Amino acid sequence: MDELLIGLVSISDRASSGVYEDAGIPALKDWFGAALSSPWRMETRLIPDEQPLIEATLKELVDTARCHLVLTTGGTGPAPRDVTPEATLAVADKVMPGFGEQMRAVSLKYVPTAILSRQVAVIRKGALIINLPGQPKAIKETLDGVFAAVPYCIDLIGGPYIETDESVLKAFRPKSAIRPKN
Repeated sequence: MDELLIGLVSISDRASSGVYEDAGIPALKDWFGAALSSPWRMETRLIPDEQPLIEATLKELVDTARCHLVLTTGGTGPAPRDVTPEATLAVADKVMPGFGEQMRAVSLKYVPTAILSRQVAVIRKGALIINLPGQPKAIKETLDGVFAAVPYCIDLIGGPYIETDESVLKAFRPKSAIRPKN
């Protein structure tokens, strides 16, 4: 079975400069450790909110490191330094608007300020890139709400077959796309 390579990018001026400990990457590691049952590994990056650096990091993770899935945390709000969606769209081959719509719908169940989120998801070459919120609680809520569609999306763009621990999250695929368990 092919191994899923996940790129995790935490985008924060303060965490990247050491003002405080990054919480995004540890939250993502914990979530994937519980949710995935197929083989996976990760590449992590902690960078400031600088659009050229975000773009270069996303390109490097997809084009050079060959990640199948890249998740960013942080930089999706309305503040002047929040430029993650702009950087993500700048490196996109295709935009996947359903992810942003669903992420905001999920978050609105918890906080009214979810309407301020500008999260996007895109395809670059053979990778899916998704912008997530920066707070660990919101990261978990968002992934719980959208990840069921990710394995089939990865199938469709040529990535490895992803299996989840169904006690945590059941991946959805059409019946014709489900592989028998070994």
